[in-house]
Amino acid sequence: MTGCEIRHFFRPSAILLFAVSLFAAAQFSPPFGSWNRLSPKPVISPQGTGYESAGTFNPAVVEKNGKIVMLYRAQDKKGTSRLGYAVSEDGVHFQRSPNPVFGPEAPYEKGGGTEDPRITEINGTYYMSYTGYNNVDGIGKDKRDAQLCLATSADLTNWTRHGVILPAYKGMWNRGWTKSGAILPQKASGKYWMYYLGDASDSTGKMGVASSDDLLHWADALDHPVVSTRPGYFDSQVAEPGPPPVMLPEGIFLLYNGADDKLVYSTGWVLFDKTDPTKVLARAEKPMFHPLETWEKIGQVPNVVFVEGLVRHGNRWLFYYGGADKYIGAAAADFR
Repeated sequence: MTGCEIRHFFRPSAILLFAVSLFAAAQFSPPFGSWNRLSPKPVISPQGTGYESAGTFNPAVVEKNGKIVMLYRAQDKKGTSRLGYAVSEDGVHFQRSPNPVFGPEAPYEKGGGTEDPRITEINGTYYMSYTGYNNVDGIGKDKRDAQLCLATSADLTNWTRHGVILPAYKGMWNRGWTKSGAILPQKASGKYWMYYLGDASDSTGKMGVASSDDLLHWADALDHPVVSTRPGYFDSQVAEPGPPPVMLPEGIFLLYNGADDKLVYSTGWVLFDKTDPTKVLARAEKPMFHPLETWEKIGQVPNVVFVEGLVRHGNRWLFYYGGADKYIGAAAADFR
């Protein structure tokens, strides 16, 4: 992303709306306390000379039969990404599969591969959104395309592709790639909802919202972003959905990844109205998690914690994140 100066001219109504948003943020508290890293070291790191030799990062997690199942982005030395598979009894120590569980096969995945999964379980079916990255013969100006795709599974290992669900360059407001689909695991106002990342005309990455009747066919619900970047904040350049949102009594709660003007990635949150998932009720003013460890600051992309996995395990929330686009870390917070 490239920084740019953005001037804002506030009308009285806009000032009032902003004040209401600040008040709502002050009244709402996330459903957990302070985050604590479960390990000072990554829980998964690159290994060997094969499919996960260059990077292991950006994990999705679900709880299945009392265990934490993780699918994560695994990158080889050529830069091609596949999805690795790992299982843990305690949420920290993972047993990895020797082979990827999902990899590039479709034309929209050529060269770059399959990236950054998010998994939502609905009525016994796992819905996985992921980025299909074609860096061979794309239609973008640099022949590269990243597009939001969908696959489904009954067991987390055998997947059926459903293609590109939000094509690049064809959105109602986004002018470039589509990525990072976070699907709400239940209907709201009679539809399914998904928050995603699009490239806005001002060169920042903003959050959009799409709806669906069947979880397979998606369309923009708005002709503008639902969550924009904010000059001077931790999310001034990027506001990108993290794990699938959670329905709370107060509304739809979503963790997201924000990048500032120095492209330091940290974690924020936003709360949407449960009867109108396009309406923001409250939003974090400051990040709750940011790069601290050396392996979160030094890697393929420096100064990144990118939360993509979330599960409630016992009386704690467990969070899984990519560190510097090379490692996977884990954190926890008590449920409240």
